[in-house]
Amino acid sequence: MHATRKLWTWLAVICALSFGVLLWVGSEIYLSAPPIPQQVVSKDGKLLYTREQIQQGQEAWLAAGGQQLGTVWGHGSYLAPDWSADWLHREALALLDVRAQQQYQLPFAKLDTAKQAALQAVLKQEMRANTYDAASETLQVSAERAEAMAQVAAHYSGLFGSDDKLDKLREQYAMQKGSVPDAGDLQALTGFFFWSAWSASTDRPGVDGVSYTSNWPHEPLTGNTPTAATGIWSVASVILLIAAIAAMVLRHAAAKEEDDPEPPKADPLFSLKPTPSMRATRKYFYVVIGLILAQIGMGVITAHYAVEGQSFFGIPLADVLPFTISRTIHTQFAVLWIATAWLATGLYIAPAISGQEPPLQKLGVNLLFYALLFIVVGSTATGWLGTLQHKGSEFSFWLGNQGLEFTSMGRVWQILLFVGLLFWVTLLGRGLMPALRRPSESRGLIAMVFLAAMCIGAFYATSLTWGRHTHYALIEYWRWWLVHLWVEGFFEVFATAVIALLFTRLGLIRAATANTAIIAETIVFLFGGILGTLHHLYFTGTPTFVIAIGGMFSALEVVPLSLVGLEAWKNYQRSRSARWVQTYRWPVLCFIAVGFWNTVGAGLLGFSINTPIALYYMQGLNMTAAHGHAALFGVYGMLGIGLMLFCLRGLSSRMAWSDGWLAAMFWLMNIGLAMMVFMSLVPAGIYQAAASISKGMWFARSPEVVHSSFMESLVWLRVPGDVVFALGAVCLAIFALRLLTGGREPQTSDALAGQATKNGV
Repeated sequence: MHATRKLWTWLAVICALSFGVLLWVGSEIYLSAPPIPQQVVSKDGKLLYTREQIQQGQEAWLAAGGQQLGTVWGHGSYLAPDWSADWLHREALALLDVRAQQQYQLPFAKLDTAKQAALQAVLKQEMRANTYDAASETLQVSAERAEAMAQVAAHYSGLFGSDDKLDKLREQYAMQKGSVPDAGDLQALTGFFFWSAWSASTDRPGVDGVSYTSNWPHEPLTGNTPTAATGIWSVASVILLIAAIAAMVLRHAAAKEEDDPEPPKADPLFSLKPTPSMRATRKYFYVVIGLILAQIGMGVITAHYAVEGQSFFGIPLADVLPFTISRTIHTQFAVLWIATAWLATGLYIAPAISGQEPPLQKLGVNLLFYALLFIVVGSTATGWLGTLQHKGSEFSFWLGNQGLEFTSMGRVWQILLFVGLLFWVTLLGRGLMPALRRPSESRGLIAMVFLAAMCIGAFYATSLTWGRHTHYALIEYWRWWLVHLWVEGFFEVFATAVIALLFTRLGLIRAATANTAIIAETIVFLFGGILGTLHHLYFTGTPTFVIAIGGMFSALEVVPLSLVGLEAWKNYQRSRSARWVQTYRWPVLCFIAVGFWNTVGAGLLGFSINTPIALYYMQGLNMTAAHGHAALFGVYGMLGIGLMLFCLRGLSSRMAWSDGWLAAMFWLMNIGLAMMVFMSLVPAGIYQAAASISKGMWFARSPEVVHSSFMESLVWLRVPGDVVFALGAVCLAIFALRLLTGGREPQTSDALAGQATKNGV
């Protein structure tokens, strides 16, 4: 560790400065977020909404499904509309009609071009004027606008209520009748949607032509077009990306890397005997496989709702499993199974690395397993029942479904999960402590594993930072701390360090080289990754400088991915360095797949939407889903499967190991994912982006586009990829079952490698 002290110092400095800036940005969001008026009134003195109603409406929307039922400010699901964009467009059209009837006694659509242009100019001026008075905390609107708002509110009350005339639209949105059964909540809901649209269209105080959401969503009627900063910082981020990649390539070319050591003649882990706590981790991996299968099933149902909003091939499945529930489970289980695979890997390797089994470690591993199982089953069941039975916002927040993407479980379950993660860190620390105390070349790697684990445990606390009445802009700020920094940050550092540690234990890379490389990679990754969190927050009621910081640092996130392919190629060469290494062929190939999807899913598809100008038009469209699927499963999912296979290798009889089922799993899942992304999601995203650019975000998310014949054909084109992918998961399940039942004599490479090991070759 002395040899890498400077790198550790740089890592500490970068983390401290980056988190300092991120916390400062949070304080600025708190100070400059769109104000929630104490009251919204018309000029003729009519009270339209109160602050309490707007806050109650936010809770009502989240309890009804929230980000699993459309989006607000672009974050959430993609089937129903973005409600802020939808309200804004409907209100603008209604106000044009009100003024057309008032002045010309005709609908706006029947006026000549000159009169329409005159009314549109007045509309734009009125919608952009900030009439909020900070002293009295009152927002005043014209009587005509109040009338238009009432018309739009009536539409939403019927939509989220039980208006039979809107049944067809509800089906297109995959909504249930009576999503918000309480009349008071319905009225409050319209207040929240109005406020979200008002924040998106009215100018910030003292700034002309820039709304609280930096003019998102695109809406030509109200003058919502990209700001100058959006374009300038997009160009600057691309220039920075090119320069940074060039610098990294030059640095890599100039650096002299040590060759890998001569691999041992036999598998160093062949004689490793699992301790009781190591054997206790095996059940974690079978739960992981069960969660994968459940997640895929929910994904198939969720995707099909894009065609039949309330049925599954004619079966009225939405009566018991509506879209909001199936999508919640699909997204939540994705995070849970990946996290479980990584947590179990940590518990497995700790005694193997230290060579010691702490007292009562097996008991702790078992207690943690049943606690996590209780949280998964309990949070899923209460979220399901709470949504079906409309138990209200208080139940949803504490026990049910909070309505927030990737972090939907109720607060009680979040607290229990936080306690469970701290317990996991304790177990991992007990297992690793003897190795951390013992001087060795690998101590730096072991320290990185434990440090990342501590961050995983501690940073889940960010899920506890918001309450029921927290401002929506701040909820989004803290939510992305959890989703981006916890999942995409520290879990990745943990997994990368674990892989390097495993390779050193196999004698395939030098410990000193791995120590230096992991710290350097972590520095590069976190330098862009921490402040790169802000690219999720360009248009969520944040200050305009967030676009500059987020745009520049999210570009730097892509830089290390430019050399990921080289690392994948080296891993492939290592997998062929000795015959016994073939016994680890499929875990290593999973790590190679991680490199591929890091470049394609996280790099190419990620950067295609990360620049401010690109995200302005594509936030909340299917290009985001394409990036999400390719990165979440391709990178983190394949990483979790690779780690799981490595652990199962040491926990199972080598006679039961079957390369054939793993080969089928690997190729089917990767090919299926590629088919799903590039045959369906990417074309759908491009088609929607064209609609967003030409007419506005409201149009890209409208039934006219989402349920067009072209888009529905693309949904059906997901079927081949989904089937191939699902078959790969079934192969993984069959492989795991064979490990339990003993299987047959291992085939080809496995048998040869095992014999070579016995012979000392």
